[in-house]
Amino acid sequence: MILVVNGKELEIDNNTHADDLINQLGYQDQRIALEVNEAIIPKSKHAEFTLSDGDKIEIIKAVGGG
Repeated sequence: MILVVNGKELEIDNNTHADDLINQLGYQDQRIALEVNEAIIPKSKHAEFTLSDGDKIEIIKAVGGG
């Protein structure tokens, strides 16, 4: 299936969960926010949230500073 991740098309397997995508993209150990079709998906739901063909996903990386 095809997703749009941060404005770029990405082909992934069907029945992929948000957690799988995060790991595939290398964000697993980073502080991120995940938005799917303009809705924030809480980290506690990433493992059970199934992505669908055509989903528009934004992954925002938190940056610390002072």
